[in-house]
Amino acid sequence: MRRRASGILLHITSLPSDYGIGDLGPDAYRFVEFLAQAKQSFWQVLPLNPTNPAMGNSPYNGLSAFAGNWLLISPERMVRDGWLAQTDLDLPSAVSEERVRYDEVIAWKGRLFDRAYERFKRDRLGRAHDYETFRAENAHWLEDYALFMALRARFAGSPWSEWPRELRDRQPEALHAARRELAESIEREIFLQYLFFQQWRELAAYGRERGIQMIGDMPFYVNYDSADVWAHPEIFKLDEEKKPLVVSGVPPDYFSATGQLWGNPIYRWDVLKETGYRWWMERMAHTLKLFDVVRIDHFRGFAAYWEVPADASTALNGRWVEGPGDDFFAALLRRFPYLPIIAEDLGLITPDVRELMHRFDLPGMRLLLFAFGEERPEHPYLPHNYVRHCVVYTGTHDNNTVRGWFETEATPEDRRRLFRYLGREVSADDVHWAFVRLAMMSVANLVIIPLQDVLGLGAEARMNRPATTEGNWRWRLRREQLAPSVAQMLREMTEIYGRA
Repeated sequence: MRRRASGILLHITSLPSDYGIGDLGPDAYRFVEFLAQAKQSFWQVLPLNPTNPAMGNSPYNGLSAFAGNWLLISPERMVRDGWLAQTDLDLPSAVSEERVRYDEVIAWKGRLFDRAYERFKRDRLGRAHDYETFRAENAHWLEDYALFMALRARFAGSPWSEWPRELRDRQPEALHAARRELAESIEREIFLQYLFFQQWRELAAYGRERGIQMIGDMPFYVNYDSADVWAHPEIFKLDEEKKPLVVSGVPPDYFSATGQLWGNPIYRWDVLKETGYRWWMERMAHTLKLFDVVRIDHFRGFAAYWEVPADASTALNGRWVEGPGDDFFAALLRRFPYLPIIAEDLGLITPDVRELMHRFDLPGMRLLLFAFGEERPEHPYLPHNYVRHCVVYTGTHDNNTVRGWFETEATPEDRRRLFRYLGREVSADDVHWAFVRLAMMSVANLVIIPLQDVLGLGAEARMNRPATTEGNWRWRLRREQLAPSVAQMLREMTEIYGRA
């Protein structure tokens, strides 16, 4: 991240496909080719962990911090690899070009994977060794995850805290019996993980061969109803009934006057420290096998985090608690001498967060969409105030698109400030390229542009609205939108500003 470069932010679910949701199949490879043609160096995705329908299928509230989302497995690649026949894809499917319909996709792909698993049981197609190697190398998280998912299915998706006490509390005899009784479901889950990671590794390798590095996204917290909390309750602040004592959130900010009550369980950093931060070390090692660079969401939690009583209805009455800070990152550096980390440092950032980033030489983020809300030449998000060692985004998954902001959120004063900064007026049709140009010409080493802003799409293409639970994570790209003219325009700008 020390050289001038640029890339695109696009989540896998947003890719085109014929099966209702973006996946790791042909259109992912076509997108790599688009990036190469546009002379981009990075592809950033959102977390790839399995999502929970009860949490709106948010990738930031996954069922595991380690597992891959089986919804992203490509049916076409399964046919290529012999796990399915072409006729299997003739099952009635939920095809939506514009939006992901999660309930229909989950049902359809579930039936498809049942067929693939039956084939796997009959004939492992000469890949038994690869499968067993994958299972052994990932046993530290995979066995608990597969059992968690099998039990979750047995109890109709109810949270693990509502399971029978002996399973909730992981009594050895109960776990042994469950593994025996649910052996079939457990192996199906492991088979799906095997498929996911095989397909991801192939896609990432294809990208690297074409000069495209992958940027992953790691949430700071994990979801309460996850394999991680069930398997490791001792590292979270839970009561005797395994319920959270306190939960996560942030105080009032740009997005919400009452703050955001996320509801994730809070880490017991004292217990983690006694283990040498083992769970976090395993998580980071696993993540760095998948990605070249990792953006850590809510990075400020390592310096201090907002802790809210578990029975609170808003995040207003929380308190700041000191995080693991230097001690954690010193331990991380002992394990990983090179840390390709982007620190998400948006929102309320205090000097201790800046000091932590500076001490460990971690680049932060600059958001162009936030630059024109006030008349302040020293505003840190205005391009003339950038430093080299930072990552510039026009916006993120939590923001409106540039065009959507311009058309529906920007005040007349915001537009006036933007026009003054640009030295000219721009219309809704070309404001996105004005933002891309500001980012590209800046001194920042790395620029990441959401694909929606490259395409000039409006608010209808927004990925997420923080503090809302309906209709998020559903936007999808149409194949015809990746026109050669778009790649050419992006390539020219990349070359002009020395990022190719």
